[in-house]
Amino acid sequence: MQAEPKNSLVGQEYEVEVGPVAHGGHCIARTAEGRVLFVRHTLPGEKVVARVTEGDESSRFLRADAVTVLEPSKDRVTAPCPYSGPGRCGGCDWQHAKPGAQRRLKGEVIAEQLKRLAGLTPEEAGWDGTVMPAEGDKLPAGEVPQWRTRVQYAVDAESGRAGLRRHRSHEVEPVDHCMIAAAGISELGIEQRVWAGMESVEAIAATGSQDRQVILTPRPGARLPIVELDQPVSVMRVGEKDGGVHRVHGRPFVRERADGRTYRVGSGGFWQVHPKAADTLVTAVMQGLLPRKGETALDLYCGVGLFAGAIADRVGDEGAVLGIESSKRAVEDARHNLAAFDRVRIEQGKVESILPRTGITEVDVIVLDPPRAGAGKATVRHLAGLGARRIAYVACDPAALARDLGYFRESGYRVRMLRAFDLFPMTHHVECVAILEPLSKRR
Repeated sequence: MQAEPKNSLVGQEYEVEVGPVAHGGHCIARTAEGRVLFVRHTLPGEKVVARVTEGDESSRFLRADAVTVLEPSKDRVTAPCPYSGPGRCGGCDWQHAKPGAQRRLKGEVIAEQLKRLAGLTPEEAGWDGTVMPAEGDKLPAGEVPQWRTRVQYAVDAESGRAGLRRHRSHEVEPVDHCMIAAAGISELGIEQRVWAGMESVEAIAATGSQDRQVILTPRPGARLPIVELDQPVSVMRVGEKDGGVHRVHGRPFVRERADGRTYRVGSGGFWQVHPKAADTLVTAVMQGLLPRKGETALDLYCGVGLFAGAIADRVGDEGAVLGIESSKRAVEDARHNLAAFDRVRIEQGKVESILPRTGITEVDVIVLDPPRAGAGKATVRHLAGLGARRIAYVACDPAALARDLGYFRESGYRVRMLRAFDLFPMTHHVECVAILEPLSKRR
């Protein structure tokens, strides 16, 4: 029997009272019929007209934008960015909220995820419920921190103009200026040029050096343009056949600075985007782990060696650090960055594959900074079996963090302390550092 065609509800409008914030940059509302809406561009407690952007009559929930605000929240401000709003740039979620309100919303999301996925209250997680702004980011309502040191611009195929993707869309919103871009990005003048034949232009402005880099991804068969920007810049390109990042001219890396050390980051590799993030997170991790001279440590998902270098400095010549990272280029950079430490070793491969093969049966301290999906049950169980006196878990996704904290609790570890940092202002993203210790003291 042929299924009935689905009836799209896109474009349907509902007048709703907005409920709590949800993970992902939206709030929850219900229609008069009880249908669940995930509504962007609104705040808890508001009354709005919500227009459906995704979903049909068979959907478990609908996605929507608040297109008319009937009763605004006291936390609402006029969005400083002219490209923010329904159907516009998808880069920011909370341009319409006061800075303090943004941090409270993020705190509510963390608390909800901890309770739902880990069964933990903020008190049980050793968290005071606050999300701390980065140094220099505590600005009045209507002002926007210029924090984003890496921006991936999409290029409109017809005009060749650089812009940003619309929310959950491949469509490009051309922009003249991204307000959250760091000064080093804005100085390049990427938005003022035409990028014919390019699919994307990624711009990087290093922290602690004057290094600037652009990474061009051409459309199939397109030739690279001559890159003439307003500041000196290295140019890389993404290969059409291999997807690798290749040098066109200039250095194939940028130099980043954190914890008193310079780190080489090549081929557009991972580095924290906020200029204060690396130092903020290193401080939080080191204060939580308190590495001692002569201790052994693991740095999992170690990237170019940020935490491994900080731990190596503190455990000294008698200590030892093993880092594991899946990216071949990041491993090359980590080995270069930490070459001065005889007792640091970096292995390439997936953590879940490499760690069991190392033969390590015990370790003193562990730091892990997994990708957005988290570490997962098998890796958590393996780590818990190593008997570390402290584990630092760095997380960019509160849901993945909460799930893994639940696995740690099942495996005999409790959260001693949790700290949250607003290292992505105007967006729904938030960074957390959880410090864990064994439920029973181990020798």
